[in-house]
Amino acid sequence: MNEEAKKGFSVEEVESVEAPPRARVDAGAADAPEESAGEKLERKRDYLEGFLAQKPQDAAPGEAGGELYEAVVTALKEIFDPEIPVNIYDLGLIYGVEVSDDCDAMVTMTLTTPHCPVAESMPGEVELRVGSVPGIRDAEVNLVWDPPWDPAKMSDEARLELGML
Repeated sequence: MNEEAKKGFSVEEVESVEAPPRARVDAGAADAPEESAGEKLERKRDYLEGFLAQKPQDAAPGEAGGELYEAVVTALKEIFDPEIPVNIYDLGLIYGVEVSDDCDAMVTMTLTTPHCPVAESMPGEVELRVGSVPGIRDAEVNLVWDPPWDPAKMSDEARLELGML
């Protein structure tokens, strides 16, 4: 008795297998104009940009996707690490952004190392920039060291900028 029969199934050898049918989308009317490769690429790009620009509906201003929250994130993306040409948000130094119902912002962040040359000035700059966002009443920065920062926290955009992808 062979192994397959002991396990309760059989094996059948075949010469070849037909490829499954491919999905096709008809262009619609036969008189529809042909689309050039450039036009098709532009249409896809427009769709993707529109898709990525969409915000969650009914998001409160201080929640992720809300107008005030996104304004704080935009402000954080304008602050660059002086040693690495990437903004601190994409670098993964921002661990959390919270905007209260009273429009107070709390940013939890870290630095690449505790011995970072900007360890004294960076949290203050973050607090100033976030506090200057229209609609934010007060900003506070919570500097943490646990969990420690590592390159895995960087966004794909940051990795691409640094040649790590």
